[in-house]
Amino acid sequence: EVGDDVGAGARELAVRSCVAVVSGATALGLAVYRRPRRALAAGGLALTLLTASGVGAYATWNPESVLEPKFSGLLSSAPSVVGDARSIVTDFDVYQQELARLVTNVTKLYDATSTLPVYSPDPATLRVLHVSDIHLNPAAWHIIGSLVEQYDIDVIIDSGDTMDHGAAVENSFLDPISDLGAPYVWVRGNHDSAVTQRYLEKNKRFKNVHVLDGGRAVNVGGLRVAGIGDPQFTPDRTGPEQAEGAERAAGLRLAAALRDQRRAGTPADIAVAHEPEAVRQTDGLVPLALAGHVHHRQNEVMKGGTRLMVEGSTGGGGLRAVQNEKPEQVLASVLYLDRSTRRLQAWDEITLGGLGLTTAEVSRHLPKESRPDATPSPIRFG
Repeated sequence: EVGDDVGAGARELAVRSCVAVVSGATALGLAVYRRPRRALAAGGLALTLLTASGVGAYATWNPESVLEPKFSGLLSSAPSVVGDARSIVTDFDVYQQELARLVTNVTKLYDATSTLPVYSPDPATLRVLHVSDIHLNPAAWHIIGSLVEQYDIDVIIDSGDTMDHGAAVENSFLDPISDLGAPYVWVRGNHDSAVTQRYLEKNKRFKNVHVLDGGRAVNVGGLRVAGIGDPQFTPDRTGPEQAEGAERAAGLRLAAALRDQRRAGTPADIAVAHEPEAVRQTDGLVPLALAGHVHHRQNEVMKGGTRLMVEGSTGGGGLRAVQNEKPEQVLASVLYLDRSTRRLQAWDEITLGGLGLTTAEVSRHLPKESRPDATPSPIRFG
């Protein structure tokens, strides 16, 4: 069991630490004071402090947290750690170099638990980059391009609000999508207009773009993805689409399309909409549902077995973020899916500090059913 392995490693580390600290403090006390009594007193004090530290560590001990490592530092170095750290055994040197900057003496803990299993994507793993709510921030394209190259992304899924006002004058902002080097699946958000959607659909330069609306599904990057555009358009609140319950109604149309596709023998692997309320209606019809809109991450397995993953703002809230007291974080996620089953195996959450900041963090997460000590839980289809 993973918990037993981690516990055994922790106990071994504790014993070694006690011996090293007490003997070292006693020897140092003897060298400084040249009196055995004071040297023993120094050793006793060191043991007391170590014991207090151990009690605090035990009170917050969580063996499963080691299965979800977190790396902080420069964005350019993070993928080399996440992508190559296939096990703490074989790539421990790179692993410890990154973590040692944040956690004192953590290398001893990982050395003691070097047999701990960690998820490792194989070459056949499908890699999906989920982005959302770019809101006209041009820096987002550079970030996305870098992630596509470094993680070898198979498909990008954008859950909407790429624009701010949906005006035709904003359309040229979308042009870098054609050079991102991966298929780009897009659904309309409440800040994206019909003008925005037509530009992506009709412009011949966007050969890699797949616009989803009305429950339409496409086969792309080894996956079948279905989606629907947002029924609301925030910059214009005068239209009939602003009726109460519009998001739920859109979700029900998407759910109906998913049922039709399943009956036709072409079930979707992923459902996408801008608002979480819309994709909640697809619970039980797909293994994975993606959304955005709320500018922060949410992750839950719904009652029907569908995992809902809501992404934050990949544009850091857009250029409007300068109006805020603190910069809004730039968020994106890399999803790892099994190529044969198209089920989610793990995901990496990428967090940048936001406008004017240069911090970056990558944290890996495993679904509970995929952890080594967990019992698999099948997806239920309604």
